[in-house]
Amino acid sequence: MQNTKISLIIPMMNEEGSIPVLFKALTPVLAKLSLPYELIIVNDGSSDQTLNKLLEHQKTSPQLSIIDLSRNFGKEAALTCGLAHATGDAVINLDADLQDSPELILTMIQKWQEGYEMVTVVRQDRKEDTLMHRLFVTLFYRFINKMSEVKIPPNVRDYRLMSRACLNAYLELKERTRFNKGLFAWIGFREYQILQPLNERAVGSSKWSFKKLFKFAIDGITSFGSTPLRIWSYIGLTTALFAFIYGIYITIKTLIFGNPTPGYTSMLAVILFFSGLNMLSVGIMGEYIARIFIETKARPLYVIRNIHRAE
Repeated sequence: MQNTKISLIIPMMNEEGSIPVLFKALTPVLAKLSLPYELIIVNDGSSDQTLNKLLEHQKTSPQLSIIDLSRNFGKEAALTCGLAHATGDAVINLDADLQDSPELILTMIQKWQEGYEMVTVVRQDRKEDTLMHRLFVTLFYRFINKMSEVKIPPNVRDYRLMSRACLNAYLELKERTRFNKGLFAWIGFREYQILQPLNERAVGSSKWSFKKLFKFAIDGITSFGSTPLRIWSYIGLTTALFAFIYGIYITIKTLIFGNPTPGYTSMLAVILFFSGLNMLSVGIMGEYIARIFIETKARPLYVIRNIHRAE
């Protein structure tokens, strides 16, 4: 593979403390590469000194390009931005927190040279997570894989290598609500998975709160299937059938035994139950309508303030 080039993509948001540690771990790995490479870091609206520290480091790193977004657009959009600007024959995207070992870059490239078009890192276990977090993730993957035509491997990381063919296919997907794990699985291609334990964060703590994870899960579910909407069609049909049968039962009972005083408690329970079902179904439809609204506006995924390239 002569004249082959590798692109490395790293989205960042408020990672000023991680930058020295990241480059300290990344530099020796990049020195072992036998191929030319470019390093693209996307500053996703950081409010700290992330951009200034990157610009300082760029003075001694001619392979580094910095894409500065106008505000925080989210990790999925920032990653898409970096991938869209990659010029390599293969791209590797990784996080700045060093929870995934940079040494795997060499293994990824080796597997790519062997013929695999995508090399993915899969988390070996979730021992470090809380019981609630593990339960939430397990239920999410079971649910989305039950309702989606494309199976998404559980515990897959964003850390992966893609060939140029994979990248071009990914960039053809234009939806605004991005669930990249699902999109990477959807495009297919020959894949090799690397099972790897997760390291501790080098600096700071995760920026993924439960609220963000829940929203991310909703985005994934609504992006890869209409099953939640279809389920409510079945629920509505079943409920109507039971209501019809119950109506016949009440009519016959009234004709035979008369009209007793209706029970307040049972009536209230029935009303509250069906009102809850209606609100839940409206909420699910609202999630899909909101995404239709976002897609029809066709706003760009991100806005770039500036691209800083080494002189």
